[in-house]
Amino acid sequence: MKLQLLIASSVAAFLAFSGQAAEQKIDGVAAIVNNSVVLDTEVTDMVNKVKRNAQSQGQTLPSDRALRTQALERLISNSLQMQMAKRMGLQITDPQLDQALENVARSENLTMEQFRQRIVQEEGDYQQFRERFREEITTGEVLRANVQRRIYISPQEIDTLMKVMEEQGSSNEQYNIGHILISIPNQASTEEITEAKDRADKVMKLLREGSDFKKIAIASSSDTTALDGGDMGWMNINEMPTLFSDAIRGKKKTDIIGPLRSGAGFHILTIFDIRGANVAELNEVKSRHVLIKPSIIMSEEKARDTLKQFVADFKAGKADFAEFASANSEDPGSKLKGGDLGWADPAMYVPAFRDTLNNLQIEEISQPFRTEHGWHVVQLLDKRVVDMTAEKKQDQVYRMLFNRRFNEEQANFLRELRDQAFIEVLTETE
Repeated sequence: MKLQLLIASSVAAFLAFSGQAAEQKIDGVAAIVNNSVVLDTEVTDMVNKVKRNAQSQGQTLPSDRALRTQALERLISNSLQMQMAKRMGLQITDPQLDQALENVARSENLTMEQFRQRIVQEEGDYQQFRERFREEITTGEVLRANVQRRIYISPQEIDTLMKVMEEQGSSNEQYNIGHILISIPNQASTEEITEAKDRADKVMKLLREGSDFKKIAIASSSDTTALDGGDMGWMNINEMPTLFSDAIRGKKKTDIIGPLRSGAGFHILTIFDIRGANVAELNEVKSRHVLIKPSIIMSEEKARDTLKQFVADFKAGKADFAEFASANSEDPGSKLKGGDLGWADPAMYVPAFRDTLNNLQIEEISQPFRTEHGWHVVQLLDKRVVDMTAEKKQDQVYRMLFNRRFNEEQANFLRELRDQAFIEVLTETE
């Protein structure tokens, strides 16, 4: 009798579960990416986000089919980078994510509560936004770590570009570039190259007849900027890939340039806007900091709380910054100098450190914040604008060359990552 009751209750539970499952639509798989999947709902969410952004900017869009194709490509690329992050052991912790979100809110003059409310109003789900933001930071770190090690810039390259810049004068223009890539596969056949060139020529024809560049980029480009309408942001001409800088030089706003052939395919460019940029002066900050690295002995919470207590004691006049840094900081470069980092361009620091510094007033000390190096507090001691010395000009030229090489190598890295992966698209992008 007991056995019969047990069986009956099990069957009832199974039927109840089956009934609930039948009422719920199972999320479809849009693509298999190695040992992971991209879901249909992820594609739909990204398409809807692009539509919202386009509507707010008055931007026209191509068909939903084209949007879904581009969204799927972006999500496949993100999946590959997140898998790479896992292999690297790279993880953005909750404290790091909180700090990054606080920096974004502060840069927009919002409290965290105001920022959260705005996200809920615009995005609908704060937790979902938060996880997407974590993914953006993670993929950015994957690119930085893997692309940076591919780059070597020789002293001769720096000297050559410095001479070119001196001939151009101290004021260089910056360009907001639009980019469309009609890609070709690795080891492409003559027929595949011809087909890609024909597509590029058709795109050029549409653009010259007045079609909207961003709309065509979303519909046709294979570049990572496709869903952004091909917008590459603002760049000095010396920061662009060499192929682009040679073609852009001397061109005017709205000019259509291309197709330009590279190993990746055929490139079509436009100039959305041009602005002047004074490179004769440099903004510098003088600061000092304390770094504590979490470990088996020092937990995340203990590291943060130690620095939090120090900040409270420092503000109350009970602690000396230099003494505390000399005794506790784990940054060997500044520890023996009481945490003093000297004068520096904030751009040289990692993003979380740079953003925290840029949001401080002179003499203000930060609350504890997390970077990939560990937990920090930093105090801004002073600011200044200096004329570019020869050494500073070399630093700036190095960054320009680095940015140029980074843009080139990033595309190569992402292409190689995809070529080495197993990818199967399972659903039609309707």
